[in-house]
Amino acid sequence: MIKSMTAFARETATGPEGELTWELRSVNHRYLEPFLRLPEDLRGLDPTVRERLARRLARGKVDCSLRYAPAAGAAGALRVNRRFLEQLIAAGAEVAEVTGRPAEANPFELLRWPGVLEEQEQDRSAIEERALALLDTALKSLVATREREGARLAALIEERCERVAACVAAVRERMPQVMTEVRQRILDRLAEVRAELDPNRLEQELALLAQRLDVDEEMDRLQAHVAEIRSVLASREPVGRRLDFLMQELNREANTLGSKSADVEITRLAVDLKVLIEQMREQIQNIEWGPTAGDRPLLDPRGARAAVGRRPGGWVR
Repeated sequence: MIKSMTAFARETATGPEGELTWELRSVNHRYLEPFLRLPEDLRGLDPTVRERLARRLARGKVDCSLRYAPAAGAAGALRVNRRFLEQLIAAGAEVAEVTGRPAEANPFELLRWPGVLEEQEQDRSAIEERALALLDTALKSLVATREREGARLAALIEERCERVAACVAAVRERMPQVMTEVRQRILDRLAEVRAELDPNRLEQELALLAQRLDVDEEMDRLQAHVAEIRSVLASREPVGRRLDFLMQELNREANTLGSKSADVEITRLAVDLKVLIEQMREQIQNIEWGPTAGDRPLLDPRGARAAVGRRPGGWVR
């Protein structure tokens, strides 16, 4: 199935612990490269989030951000660290004794000392489970958007395949006339020389020229590649890598056609082919590439964040 790498998803959920919001944005990239922005309280979800992204996405630069607004009263209760407070008061009394300047301790001044007030630890398991469940929903929406955009890309590629096929048909229709014109042009030039020529040798040379100008094989391969592209577009697997290879083969045949051309019209058709192929290639760069058999989705090998799903050698185009 054709999937684009350009997509956006946003999911919000509200519960007893507060409000959670995931935003996912993905764009074209050679690898799967996630960038995470998580609240400090939920920073421990980082490896799990990366694993779930790698499970659902094969390629693309993905910005993944989570916002968490705790509900009123959901914050941990404050408590006084009595042991530290007693040590602080005792130290103050000792200083007053040395300086001879006794001072009465102000409770609110004491509360300002770091460590006097402590926030009780909360059980984060419930909010983490809700955050991961919401992430799955957001990922499902992101993948659905990629599939819809991929369907549009497939339609654009199919339309250009139709135009490539039309160019091939036009070249086939034009070639007999081109060969006739080339033959007549050569005979006219030889007639101007008015020299004795061996008719057999002349026919051999004309046959060799016709062989050099013959583009039937290139036309057959172009047609075969177009048929393969259409077959690949109907596949249920990620196909970006195979389509990219087919674009290289189409471009090779178009170059050969242009180099063999002895006619202005066929040269124009060869240029049209190269333009259509380049348009398809640009669209294909935004299509998700699947890993080869046995591979897991690959992350960008630059940096430690690429550890999940990486294999030696990185991604091979």
